Amino acid sequence: MDYDRIADLSLSIDDVSSERLERETSSEFTRVTTEFALSGPGPDGEPAVGRGEDVTYETADHDALAESGLPDLTGEYTIDSFSARLESVDLFPSGAPDRSVFRNYRRWGLESAALDLALRQAGTDLASAVDRSLDPVRFVTSTRLGEPPTTDRLETLREQVPTLEFKLDPIPAWDDDVVAAIGEAVGTDAVRILDLKGQYEGTDVDVPADPDLYRRVFDAFPDAVIEDPALTAETEPLFEDPAVRSRVSWDAPIHGLEDVEELPWEPDWLNIKPSRFGSIESLLETIRFCEDRDIRLYGGGQFELGVGRGHLQLLASVYYPDSPNDVAPGAYNDPEVGDGLPTSPLEPPAEPIGFRR
Repeated sequence: MDYDRIADLSLSIDDVSSERLERETSSEFTRVTTEFALSGPGPDGEPAVGRGEDVTYETADHDALAESGLPDLTGEYTIDSFSARLESVDLFPSGAPDRSVFRNYRRWGLESAALDLALRQAGTDLASAVDRSLDPVRFVTSTRLGEPPTTDRLETLREQVPTLEFKLDPIPAWDDDVVAAIGEAVGTDAVRILDLKGQYEGTDVDVPADPDLYRRVFDAFPDAVIEDPALTAETEPLFEDPAVRSRVSWDAPIHGLEDVEELPWEPDWLNIKPSRFGSIESLLETIRFCEDRDIRLYGGGQFELGVGRGHLQLLASVYYPDSPNDVAPGAYNDPEVGDGLPTSPLEPPAEPIGFRR
């Protein structure tokens, strides 16, 4: 698989540093992340730097890391041995995170930085290393409609980018009038993903199972992918229809291949969020499994503030460029809609190097 092509890349780390990033978002919360920089000798004798981003959601975890720092990660490795090193150290030295998946998020931040550095030290890029092409990336933008819901932001975005497509998060307040208004504002075919948030527990974005809401949005947006439904006695009958079942995708439950194999049925779609996997090996193993079974993939984001967004776009460019990738450039997450928003598809870098756009 593709991991075998990069596992033995040499990696020399002389220094590790981090930077705390912070920004207000369109979803009305303050996002904090940490960007890692791994430095080492480049192929031309000049220093090379690999960057990655920890998308852990608790601000306190980023603040604690800024105070404690990471364990010593300098040394000589391969990509595979560096991954093994991360497996053996505690990346939360100030105390365990509230959610175990945050360990994967931090590990991915470091593994992606290591891959970026190793590729730069080898004088190559990800697509070349795995013998694939870099293609233009189709993207959608994810936005909420507020409470009470309105189509104001959708209309403003469409004024800026008339061809823009969307990933939307239905909530019980979406009655018939709201759903009709969305269709009038952007057209039903512009809604590419309906994220039902039914697989989250104990988070600020949990949405309870609601069979009436499910029926309403399934019928109103017949071509949209249905992400993370909650399967309950009330909602399961909706998914007995093969046409509905074939539209279902999964996101929150997926942290590796084992989770894919344990889904209630083999999916037609999956949302790939690299940070959930933690390791490059787990990510690429899962992508290969899905390719072999014709499971369609699209990329998903976590409100990245730094280089992490470019990583998602680059992976989509290599592995699933034509999908409704939820990897819109960061400007789409700003509280106010600005001018000059990038349009889909995103062109790949003209002179790629490392693991970064």
